[in-house]
Amino acid sequence: MVNLFIGIDDTDNLDSPGSGVLADQLSRELHDNGLALCTAITRHQLLVDDRIAYTSHNSAMCFSAICDESGVGDLIDYAQKFLQTYAVIEADPGLSVVVDNGHFDRKHLISFGYKTKRCMVDKQEAYDLAKMLGAHLSEHGGSGIGVIGALAATGLRLSGCDGRYRGWHQMGRAGEVTTAGWLAGHDFIDGVVADDGTCLDDKATVMLTESNLKTVLLNGCRIVPVANDATSTCQPCWKTLSRSMMKRF
Repeated sequence: MVNLFIGIDDTDNLDSPGSGVLADQLSRELHDNGLALCTAITRHQLLVDDRIAYTSHNSAMCFSAICDESGVGDLIDYAQKFLQTYAVIEADPGLSVVVDNGHFDRKHLISFGYKTKRCMVDKQEAYDLAKMLGAHLSEHGGSGIGVIGALAATGLRLSGCDGRYRGWHQMGRAGEVTTAGWLAGHDFIDGVVADDGTCLDDKATVMLTESNLKTVLLNGCRIVPVANDATSTCQPCWKTLSRSMMKRF
């Protein structure tokens, strides 16, 4: 069995389901067809610049997967056909599949991912890196610039410290107070972490700023980020982040 990172980008237009929806559908179909066991999807924010032809926010999607080594080729073929079928005609979709065999230059791929958050990058740089790493990288329509974000997303996911997990989770009513231990007791949450990187003790009190919360990827874990609640007068208390505050991840 081998570990894979699968990235897609630029599959949509303003009127179609976003790349996150397609990533979710692709991961389910890979599972349903016995091609891979897939994990949750992360959204990675890339550079926002008027010179970049992105749809709305210039974000790319990635999920990891496990499959039989002999089935990697079939998985790639399926993913390519999937994008050709479901990506909108006006889009510039790209696909990246990286086999994490422990022998490729992880540092270089991660560095590329972070570079796309700060700088303009061209397709050739992405293709050159993919070739050096032995990763699959392909474009499936339009200008194909989605290959940049697709490859970047795999590097950012591999870093273990970038991105928001797709989906919101209903945890209670806004204003309710619970504990970090209760939150971390859910199977999709590994821990609750403060702004300074401190992992909260199970007994720490946490107020739900909104009824829904989102998890982020930090130090290789799926965590709930919280901020200190300066309005609390009775005891140390933390609060989950609002939707607008979550945009920084």
